[in-house]
Amino acid sequence: MQFDLDDVARETAEVAPKNILEGATPRLLDEWQLVRPIWNAVRRTVDERGRDGQFILTGSATPADDITRHTGAGRFSRFRMRTLTLSESGMSSNQVSLESLLSKQSGIEGRSPMSLDDMIDETCHGGWPVDRQRPTRAARRNVADYIAETVNVGVKGVDGVRRDPNRVLALMRALARNTSTEATITTLTHDVGETALEANPSTVSGYLQALERLTVVEPLTSWSPVLRSKARLRRSVKHHFVDPAISASLLNSGVDELRRDIKTFGFLFESLAIRDLRVYAEANDAAVHHYRDSNGLEVDAIVDAGFGRWGACEIRISGGKDVIDRAARTLVTFAKTVDSQSSGDPQFLAVITAQGDAYMRPDAVAVIPLATLTR
Repeated sequence: MQFDLDDVARETAEVAPKNILEGATPRLLDEWQLVRPIWNAVRRTVDERGRDGQFILTGSATPADDITRHTGAGRFSRFRMRTLTLSESGMSSNQVSLESLLSKQSGIEGRSPMSLDDMIDETCHGGWPVDRQRPTRAARRNVADYIAETVNVGVKGVDGVRRDPNRVLALMRALARNTSTEATITTLTHDVGETALEANPSTVSGYLQALERLTVVEPLTSWSPVLRSKARLRRSVKHHFVDPAISASLLNSGVDELRRDIKTFGFLFESLAIRDLRVYAEANDAAVHHYRDSNGLEVDAIVDAGFGRWGACEIRISGGKDVIDRAARTLVTFAKTVDSQSSGDPQFLAVITAQGDAYMRPDAVAVIPLATLTR
């Protein structure tokens, strides 16, 4: 049957403002993946009209492979939408840009407008735009509703496979307990098995893939440079929810609980920093990874924009001298481990903190509060 895109657009799309894309009036089709013919209809219409910026297709899940089997090369650009960064929420002073760091600009200065309590509150609040003007308690209720919808409806809707909601919730709680760690499928299966019977690695792996397709979970892959040493690279991923407020909700950890449990907050703060770094990195044509080798050397975040345009970050709550000194030594050691002939020299080494001042240390390691960063 002939599929008329304009008919669908009249029923399901809103006309976006003309200034979104210069010289175009793109149609916005939300949750397009639920209407399978849209992909090919858009592809055909783009070919017929020969213009850029005609359509914006948005969805809450990665579509099934059979929907996009006909290539969109040259017609579609894909972007992953995340919750708002501190910069986008107006909570960053924007005094330190990732672009300047990747360009090896030497001047680093600034001061975080957020205290540690502010950062804990923001971690529990979450970065969903609809919640920005709501108090944290109301925002947390919306996060809990989002989790419930994912457990009871979303995971099934992503590919039509029926899954046990109790196991989905058990897996999400296991992921929350293992936020910012290299938890293996075996570890997650053990955690799930304590609350959901008959869990096995194959089932857990399938559930995890469904959560990734829903864009609820986003793995942080390992960085693979050529090393000067004989150390072996570890390939495990770290698991992060798209927003650390999901972890806080699943752990039943509000602002008061995280104030008392700073260790747990440390893992959630790392996840918050990774979220913001990913957004700032993509704006600079870069990607974020983590690093770990067989000698036990670990680095929390590697921002990689290609040969000679990369940097390494350790993420710490505290800006205390001893903490910063240890993190800086790790970064300096790591930089000496990477073969500069294959990767180039790092443009920056930085310790990202939860509060305080931004400055450059004598060893050329920058100290950067998260709420001073921008793209």
